[in-house]
This record gives sequence, C-alpha cells and structure tokens, in this order.
Amino acid sequence: MNIETRDSDGIILVSLSGEVDLSHSAGLRKRLMELMFERRDVVVDLSAVTYVDSSGIAGLVEAYQMARKNNTRFVLAALSDPVRRVLQLARLDRVFTITDSAEAALKG
Repeated sequence: MNIETRDSDGIILVSLSGEVDLSHSAGLRKRLMELMFERRDVVVDLSAVTYVDSSGIAGLVEAYQMARKNNTRFVLAALSDPVRRVLQLARLDRVFTITDSAEAALKG
C-alpha cells in the first residue's frame, strides 16, 4: 500500500494505492488519525486500491467517527470496484459520504 497526501485549498487529499490489508492497515490508521487531529476536511481517493479487508475498512470508519466528533468532512472518493463491493456488503456505502471523483469532493 502507498499513501500520498497533499493540501488542496485547505482540504487534505489522501490518495491510497495497492492493497489495504492487515499488514498495512495500522499505517493507514496512524496516518488518518494524524490528519484528524489537524481538524481539517479529508478526502480519501480510493481509485487505485486493488484490495481492502476489514482491517482497512475499520481504519476508514475510525477516521470517519473522529471527523464527526471534530465537525469536519471525511469523504471517500472514486471507489475502486473492490472497495465498493466491500462497503456495499457491510452497508457502509450508506454511512460514508462518497463521491465519484476526488475533484468533486474537493469542490464540494
């Protein structure tokens, strides 16, 4: 898994690629929690994620919950098919704010 972050007009864009599984989820969780402590809106681009398991989803849920506490936005963008399937199975596609592209999330 690779994590890249950049600032886009005050919003943090987190781009993930590769497999988000048990061996990588701790690093993802750590990075997302660091960003949540900044109390800024976060958009997570998942277009290049090839696999995600429950530990990766748990990291996203934890960040989402922290964003709600902080009264900030946490948006999942450009879901790859593997990510979309897992979120739909867990019915989390009804919980997260999801956009078709990172650009749409950054504008909105």
